[in-house]
Amino acid sequence: MTSLLAVAALAGCGGEADLSAAVADAARPLKRYDVVQSLVSNGQVIVAGLQAGAVLVSSDQGRNWRREALGPASLIGLAVCPDGGLLAIDFYRKAWYANADGRDWRSAAFDKPRVPLAVTCDAGGGWWVAGTRTQIAHSTDQGATWQLTDLGEDAQITAIRFVDAQFGVATAEFGRVFVTEDGGASWAARGGMPDEFYPYDALFVSRDEGYVSGLAGQVLHTTDGGLSWTRQTNASGAPLYRLFLQDGVPHGVGAGGTVARLDDDAWRTVPYPDPLPVFFASGAAVAGQSALVAGGPGGLLRVIATADR
Repeated sequence: MTSLLAVAALAGCGGEADLSAAVADAARPLKRYDVVQSLVSNGQVIVAGLQAGAVLVSSDQGRNWRREALGPASLIGLAVCPDGGLLAIDFYRKAWYANADGRDWRSAAFDKPRVPLAVTCDAGGGWWVAGTRTQIAHSTDQGATWQLTDLGEDAQITAIRFVDAQFGVATAEFGRVFVTEDGGASWAARGGMPDEFYPYDALFVSRDEGYVSGLAGQVLHTTDGGLSWTRQTNASGAPLYRLFLQDGVPHGVGAGGTVARLDDDAWRTVPYPDPLPVFFASGAAVAGQSALVAGGPGGLLRVIATADR
């Protein structure tokens, strides 16, 4: 009996290995090792920027994704331009741009800021990249040339936004706030957030009103364009790493798989099925639906309904 079992075992070892599971895993656009660092939606597609030199693009509201490799890249920020085009920044000092359908990605290098942290488009389609040492780079020709504004402070700009053609806001560590009222031709310090506040992200819904999220779950609110700030209640208790509008209402995603929205001047948790205790690094609204998409480490990318349950 022992010899028969040994023969059977040897026969099994001589057979071909079943690699179907490995092949199926390799074919999936989202890998288990992926880290979703940025997300944006232009109403036509949703795009996820990955740490591993690729983007994921969905044209069906997050049900299916296609993967496009970019090469050595780590996409830490994404923005939508007025024509629907998609603009991303790479940790390695490159800007990436794609058509509104999320195809034909091409890159343009810049020298400063040495560590880019935030990106946006202005109303005219100009590119803006901000980061360390309060430096802001601007391109009007899709990255062929850049103009640098150096605000002269040893601080990181972590968010930059244009509200309209003339008014833009940049928020930085140590509670710094910088404003332009001439379309970016000049920037000046304005007010200041309390207690040397470190901002993760900023959301301005008008020239006057804006929200900034930061360390330890703090959220600040301004109604005078950044001249003064008040603290808002964050009932979720979680740091919110990204802020954005969903159905016209400010939402945020952050630590512990938290989704929060502004409700009567307080940020409250949005419950959803099967929450995961993993942080959401970024989020974006899903066009035409009461839903958002959020992503993080470990191949985490989920579409979450935000309608009241």
